[in-house]
Amino acid sequence: MMLRIKRVPTVVSNYQKEEVEGGRDRGCGRNCLNNCCVQGAKFPLYAFKKEKEVPSDNALLGHEDMEPPVAFLDSLLLGEWEDRMQRGLFRYDVTACETKVIPGECGFIAQLNEGRHLKKRPTEFRVDKVLQPFNGSKFNFTKVGQEEVIFQFQASEDGETQFLPCAPIDVDSSPSVVAINVSPIEYGHVLLIPRILECLPQRIDHSSFLLALYMASEAGNPYFRLGYNSLGAFATINHLHFQAYYLAVPFPVEKAPTRKIAALDNGVNVAELAKYPVRGLVFEGGSTMQDLSNAVSDSCICLQDNNIPYNVLISDCGKRIFVFPQCYAEKQALGEVSAELLDTQVNPAVWEISGHMVLKRKKDYEEASEENAWRLLAEVSLSEERFQEVSDLIFEAISCSIDYVAQSSLDEPNAEPLEDFAATCPNTVGGKNDCLVLQ
Repeated sequence: MMLRIKRVPTVVSNYQKEEVEGGRDRGCGRNCLNNCCVQGAKFPLYAFKKEKEVPSDNALLGHEDMEPPVAFLDSLLLGEWEDRMQRGLFRYDVTACETKVIPGECGFIAQLNEGRHLKKRPTEFRVDKVLQPFNGSKFNFTKVGQEEVIFQFQASEDGETQFLPCAPIDVDSSPSVVAINVSPIEYGHVLLIPRILECLPQRIDHSSFLLALYMASEAGNPYFRLGYNSLGAFATINHLHFQAYYLAVPFPVEKAPTRKIAALDNGVNVAELAKYPVRGLVFEGGSTMQDLSNAVSDSCICLQDNNIPYNVLISDCGKRIFVFPQCYAEKQALGEVSAELLDTQVNPAVWEISGHMVLKRKKDYEEASEENAWRLLAEVSLSEERFQEVSDLIFEAISCSIDYVAQSSLDEPNAEPLEDFAATCPNTVGGKNDCLVLQ
């Protein structure tokens, strides 16, 4: 039996149209990223330096009096994003959306975002196959307008961080690009699209996930997180992409206690969430960024190969990663989700699972409570027994021994408020410290 659900698809590009089964693409007629238009296109290029080791707090010992450099990628992204906002490319002003922290121990965050689903009809999505082939006849990111792309993002060829304000697209190498999401959830909401011209389906591989970690690291801002949704876990576009945005408070999942359960030979530690409505694994540590990336990539590939939908949150500038196997869409397709929860039209993808509840009705926003948020997220989570089975599959895939710690041994993360966010949100591109700008 094929499992499908109906939901209102998120419009991420102004050129996205309703997809009709068997419909034909009516041609371009716009400045897109497809073969018809991409030749000769130029965009800013940010080339990052590959790091050999995962940055640690100890790296700053002995340099306490030095001011940290302005993260150039951070200011570049925000400056370009605000430029697109001033040009009217977004479907609504996300900065005008009401947001509040819901009273309670978890500190769930509620946002009223009524513009995110307006004037769209529900579309059927298949939710029982995590891996599906790319379909070029449906909307994909080669069809976005070039004005929605804000820069190219790739590793530097000479080992030094560089920025080119205007660099031609190398069609043969299929560049990775960062584009705006025209239906933003928060300030600075963008899409990272690895090797865009290869038209990769929505599935994580080692190189694309490492690219996402580098983006988190290069931004150098703890308020900037990246997220990933697999098919079957509320990704609606089958073209490989990550999402990212700024939120000026800790996500509730970042504050949740964890229980360490495994350690890899390369120094990567694996823990499981405790006292949180969605069961998940937390990865951190490792001798290099690649060590951490490979451990998470192998875990995600295992989930994909076993047809298990999942979501990923990249936190703490790429040093802490949460993986959530989930089953909400499957329950929805089988009619096992209550009408009360379905009426909220909340699609529990990575941001909602992490504790940022994007609500589409004023009634739900006004009545938002920790109890309601917990009840929704509990429906997302695998059962304890199923989560254990999935964890065993993952540990077998990453070839590590499991060292289960006593149930009472919990790691309580530091929940101190992060520094004032205002200083990290310039209206224009700021300083260019530690970055060679080539004209």
